[in-house]
Amino acid sequence: MVRLCTGLVALVLLVSAAPAEASVPARFQRFDTMSVFRNSSPGEHTAAEIAAATADGKLVVYTDSPGRRIGFAKASQKLTPDGVLPMPGEPTSVDVIGGLALVAVNTSKSFAEPSGVLVVVDLGKREVVATHDLGGQPDSIDISKDGRYAAIAIENERDEDVDEGAIPQAPAGFLTIVDLVGRGPASWQLRKVELTGIAQVAPTDPEPEYVSINGRDQVAVTLQENNHIAIVDLRSGRLVKHFSAGTATVSGIDTADDGKFSPSETITAAREPDAVAWLDDHTLGTADEGDYVGGSRTWTIFDADSGKVVFSSGNELQQIAGKQGQYPDGRSDNKGVEPEGLAVATFGRDRYAFVGMERANLVAVYDVNNPRRPRFLQALPTGVGPEGLLPIPATGTLVVAAEEDSAADGIRSSLSGYRLTRKPLALSLAHNQGTPSIVSDGIGFGALSGLSGIPGNHRDVVAVTDAAYSPTRILTIDTVSAPAKVRKELTLTKDGKPVGYDGEGIAARKGGGYWVAVEGDGKQKPNLLVEVSTDGAVVREIPLPEAIAKTATGNGFEGVTVIGGGRSEQVWLAVQREWKADRPGQATLARFTPATGEWAFAAYPLDAPQAGAWIGLSEITALNDRTLLILERDNQRGDAAKTKKVYRVDIGALTPVPAGTEKPLVSKKQARDLVPALKADGAATHDKPEGLAVIGGGPFQRLVGVVDNDGLDDAPGESVFLRLGRI
Repeated sequence: MVRLCTGLVALVLLVSAAPAEASVPARFQRFDTMSVFRNSSPGEHTAAEIAAATADGKLVVYTDSPGRRIGFAKASQKLTPDGVLPMPGEPTSVDVIGGLALVAVNTSKSFAEPSGVLVVVDLGKREVVATHDLGGQPDSIDISKDGRYAAIAIENERDEDVDEGAIPQAPAGFLTIVDLVGRGPASWQLRKVELTGIAQVAPTDPEPEYVSINGRDQVAVTLQENNHIAIVDLRSGRLVKHFSAGTATVSGIDTADDGKFSPSETITAAREPDAVAWLDDHTLGTADEGDYVGGSRTWTIFDADSGKVVFSSGNELQQIAGKQGQYPDGRSDNKGVEPEGLAVATFGRDRYAFVGMERANLVAVYDVNNPRRPRFLQALPTGVGPEGLLPIPATGTLVVAAEEDSAADGIRSSLSGYRLTRKPLALSLAHNQGTPSIVSDGIGFGALSGLSGIPGNHRDVVAVTDAAYSPTRILTIDTVSAPAKVRKELTLTKDGKPVGYDGEGIAARKGGGYWVAVEGDGKQKPNLLVEVSTDGAVVREIPLPEAIAKTATGNGFEGVTVIGGGRSEQVWLAVQREWKADRPGQATLARFTPATGEWAFAAYPLDAPQAGAWIGLSEITALNDRTLLILERDNQRGDAAKTKKVYRVDIGALTPVPAGTEKPLVSKKQARDLVPALKADGAATHDKPEGLAVIGGGPFQRLVGVVDNDGLDDAPGESVFLRLGRI
């Protein structure tokens, strides 16, 4: 049973005891994540890009462009794979009306010869019942609320390898209106609406990107590369309004790919909007992704009648990502969080806007009951590259399609489901449910690779950042707050200057100061045990004895812990995987005695890995002076993840030996399987639990952990704080 510290219990009781209507606002909580390869096979490259649902919300249909098919998922308490249907090309978008799915399909031979079709699918029979020639390469599709019309953006996108992607590039794109009336889908009529001559940027080459229809049967069309918005009346096919999306000046953002979140710069850029959605019949919003020359990193609300901006998010999306430890610093010099998706829907009495950040792997949720004054509510972690945002009011859920898929990197395209709830966040976090589980107040964080309790402090832990960020910092985390809060940072310095290590473990010492475990690469960079003073200054760097250091590989130090203090202090370190001199299936535990400078070693038996995986150590922490807790994990995430375990190792009778001597093999006993906690809130199982700390004493002693998000480098990037209760 999970037990919490007194402070968190009090917080949970305080929140849950109050009347729900008065004090517990509605929020979305993730309930499941479905890898879409489950509709085919793990070896296939798949992608869920745009999704739609039947009116009752029980069936989700998504486009799978690389698979040249659409896929299906049943939606109830879980998202369940329900098959695929081949398409005659690459599906770009889908929408649903009644029992029919309308799929826009790209069949182009080349950029110069664009073509496409509208494929109509009977969802009951799972068969194509009609196909219509679109005369160009389609992108987005939307169906009017009255079911009379569909609008399709015919993009005829440019070739980015020609003239560095500059426009104009013929042929021009246009808008297609489909009249959904007649005796059946085969009799539907298509009308073409030209959009040339209206934009200030490349007026001869409009490239419609996204469409959205309001309650007055008007369709808003973004011309992304042209930085323009057009509004067309569907009944008459007449262009009723058009205006430039304009530029935005945004201060307080990070523009340097330098390994740290430093939001101190200002940019002025064209919005170049991608997705568009109506907040009401007179107000529309855009996700300002940017493309050819722009990207303001914002989302914007326009008065559709005048074309004037009534709201701009400024730096808010960047700040949201930074606060949740999901800012993509590697994209700082190129569109940052990259807002791309936007959807608006009414759930009960409340209207919400959902803004997808493609590079931060987040969806920001806003209250837009007043469409000109949106209010940020929460940010939802997603799979990698959230592309399609699908609110389903009928079931009180949101489904997000994340398109990035790379089996080699353990990243799989997915559908994630979130359900509207009034369950207090603090209560959810007590069971490792709900997000965010960790935040900061303006301190950029991520890549939390080691964790340690603080002697005499029953509230806080410290974490160390790894090589994803530089310089190395020690972060103090308040564990009683719900969510946990990064409240202080300490930069490591060497000779008075900030220094960057690949910090993989940290141990707080009795009397102050720290030990930091630095992972080497087995070649130029050695594994180091670094002594750090209370003010962050490096006191000394301690290498391994030469005899054992020369056997090291690229899998080095991954954790450090301290037993005792003063003359009796012992520092224990964990090596991730086998080194050259180790027996197969064994990793090394190292003990350093500061008082004598002596090193000694023991062997640790690793679990056997499943096919295609490896298993190694990620953390070591002392439960008491006789017992170590070892975090052992495989290198898999999502459906492939199997081993994420905490083992107890008794060192009371252990005698480690000097380098070059046959190492004694420790015995281990499983204390905790972390997989249930890692997927408790419906996430795909995280691959890198790398921090573990024991806090408190006596009956209130408890275990907490963190997940290393790799700084969003080929990773979902969610920062996760685990409350693991008593051991």
